[in-house]
Amino acid sequence: MTINVLKVGGASLGRIEVGSEPTVVVHGAGPQISQEMERRGLTPQFVNGRRVTTSEVLAIVRESFAAVNAAVCAAIGERAVPFFGDEIGLAARQVPELGLVGDPLPCAPAPIVGALAAGLVPVIAPLARGPLNVNADEMASALAVGIGATRITFLTDVPGVYLDGELMRSIDAAHAETLVGDGVFDGGIVPKLLAAALAAKNGVAADIGVTAVAA
Repeated sequence: MTINVLKVGGASLGRIEVGSEPTVVVHGAGPQISQEMERRGLTPQFVNGRRVTTSEVLAIVRESFAAVNAAVCAAIGERAVPFFGDEIGLAARQVPELGLVGDPLPCAPAPIVGALAAGLVPVIAPLARGPLNVNADEMASALAVGIGATRITFLTDVPGVYLDGELMRSIDAAHAETLVGDGVFDGGIVPKLLAAALAAKNGVAADIGVTAVAA
């Protein structure tokens, strides 16, 4: 069975298109979380594109995920089924230096598998058991590997991956990892590239916008 994973950023909610093939949608809420943190007088902190998460921040993360999850489900329509990852057994290893943040582990939770089998579209808020905040790009990649997806697509607010000012049509996964390690990329593209590279190396076709990340 062909299964697609679609990662939707909090800034690209207006461009969700789900076809007839089995699809899992994983969403972020980065802009919404940062905006709410600033409204409450908290300064967002990031390390390599991942949000430092205290218990206070985690509460904001959950609230923001709930709002975005509802918006994504509404955009998809009646086939959409909302899930919070920590409630359906998504697993992650805690990253203590980032606080309540986890590195996701590949898995195939029964509620997601069951929803796909029923012709529904699982819409996943990227929390893991703990609860732990998980970068949505990394969660999407771990799920794609865990459920044996055919393709993972990262929707983003930019056309794709730029290198030296040039929009790349493709990039080798190992080369992408090397460039990240060398500090060529920074910010939110870092977890996207690493997540796409991980998926590609595990047999899942990966695209960041128009940029194919190949094993």
